[in-house]
Amino acid sequence: MPSLDRHDNVFVLDLGDGENRFHPDWLAAVGAALDEVEKAEGPRALVTAATGKFYSNGLDLDWLFAHADQHQDYVVAVHELLARVLSLPVVTVAALQGHTFAAGAMFSLAHDFRVMRADRGYWCLPEADINIPFTPGMAALIQARLAPQTAHRAMITAHRYGGSDAEAAGIVDHAVGEDSVRSTAIEIAQAQVDKAGDTLGTIKARMYAPAVATLRDTTDPLG
Repeated sequence: MPSLDRHDNVFVLDLGDGENRFHPDWLAAVGAALDEVEKAEGPRALVTAATGKFYSNGLDLDWLFAHADQHQDYVVAVHELLARVLSLPVVTVAALQGHTFAAGAMFSLAHDFRVMRADRGYWCLPEADINIPFTPGMAALIQARLAPQTAHRAMITAHRYGGSDAEAAGIVDHAVGEDSVRSTAIEIAQAQVDKAGDTLGTIKARMYAPAVATLRDTTDPLG
C-alpha cells in the first residue's frame, strides 16, 4: 500500500511495490497522503514514486469487473484523484522507475514534471488495444498535458514509449539511469518548494480549468 515519507521539504509518496493498480483502498490511501501534504505548512513539494517493476498499471480491472454495479462511482473517484493532483497547490514530480500504463500514465501526466528510467520500462496508453475508450475526463487530461501530435499517437496507436523516446516526445522531462530516477525527482521538487500555497493552486486550476471541470463532471463521467 502507499506510504508517505519526507525528505527535508519534499514529501515522497511511494505508491507500492506491486502493480499499484487503483483499488479503492489504494485510492483512499493516496487521498489520505495528499491530505497530509496539503495540510502541511511552509515550503514543500511532492514526489510520487514506486518500488519494483511498476510505477502503476492503472485501473484495477479485476476489482471493477467483480463490482460492476460500482463502475460509475469508481470512475468518479479515479477522476477526482487525477483532477486533484493536476491542481494540487504544491509542485509535483512523478518518478517513473518502472512500467507506467493506462490510468497510471494519466496519473503521471497530472503531475507537473516526470522523470523516467531511460533503459527499461514503458509509458503507454493501451486503451485502443484493450478496447476501453478514454472517458471525456481522461481524454481532456491527456490532451491538456501532451502536444497534439504526441497525444494523437499515444491515444490512437497505444505506442509504448521507452524512457528516451518519452523524453524526446515531451511526455517526460528527463530520462535518467535507474539509480537516479527518485533522486532526480526529489532534486527537481526541492528546487520548487517555495512555490507551495494557494497562489500556485489557483494558477494550476485556472491553467487546466477545462480538464479539471471535465474530470469533476459527475453527471455522466463515462461519456
